[in-house]
Amino acid sequence: MHFRMETLKAAQLYGVSGWVRNKADGTVEALFEGEKESVDLILEWCRKGSPPAKVEKTDVNWKDYTGEFDEFKITY
Repeated sequence: MHFRMETLKAAQLYGVSGWVRNKADGTVEALFEGEKESVDLILEWCRKGSPPAKVEKTDVNWKDYTGEFDEFKITY
């Protein structure tokens, strides 16, 4: 839960909406929506994570902005 909670805090700091969740294979998946500069900042944060996170790789898939989310949350 630590990485997801820290991602939530970072998303709120950078002003992005969307969600973050753990996957069954142990990886973390997230969807970020907002201004490109803000999304770039949260993606940079994700590449490092917070201590004691060990980020080995990040994959990014860009999609068109939909305005679907009005907050950032942890999903299950």
